[in-house]
Amino acid sequence: MRTKTLLLTAALCAAGIATSQAQAVYSVNAVGYVNTGLLKGYNLISNPLDNKATGGNVVKNLFGGLPGGSQVYVFNGKSFDTAQVDDFGGGLVGPAAVTDHVLAPGEGVFVRVDAAQNITFVGEVPAGTQVNHIPTGFSVRSSQVPQAGKIATDLFFPVAEGDQIYKYKNATGKYDTYTFTFGAWDTPPGVPAGTEPSLDVGEAVFVRTDAAKDWTRKFDISK
Repeated sequence: MRTKTLLLTAALCAAGIATSQAQAVYSVNAVGYVNTGLLKGYNLISNPLDNKATGGNVVKNLFGGLPGGSQVYVFNGKSFDTAQVDDFGGGLVGPAAVTDHVLAPGEGVFVRVDAAQNITFVGEVPAGTQVNHIPTGFSVRSSQVPQAGKIATDLFFPVAEGDQIYKYKNATGKYDTYTFTFGAWDTPPGVPAGTEPSLDVGEAVFVRTDAAKDWTRKFDISK
């Protein structure tokens, strides 16, 4: 997934912000949709909009329109709760669907599909003060607003010594690991030393931290 940085101007409401690789944000009065491109296999993605008007941010509502056999994996802190799109009747079945798991903006899941396609998220652009709680240990997290950029510099992740960011790579099924140590980023092989990890719109990552904290954003789309 590749995107352009969301511009924090009044144009967000009037004209919308386009992104690349079948992924776009269009917003009128802060309500719109995001098309997120899914590659064949596993994709670590987020819910980039607050779906208040059309069923809520529950997994079975957000992913029920995917083709039969598609799967959603929700990380519960230790393992994954799963849900699968029914091959015959559509809709999601399985533990992550039955429990009405809420996938709020700022969180993420694995989605597995048998063929490349798009998934559309509809809802409001989160605005005002947004608090994304980061628990101790591992969690799946993303930007709470549909904005791309460097995770700390642009998206204001409260990075601390020892924090790790794991970016999943669909092509290899492995992770690129970034570790913040001695005030700089230790990068994976092939990435220039000191490179700060970036997030695209609709992308989620695994975060590992030694101490719980809040990822707070103050976001005003009118400015």
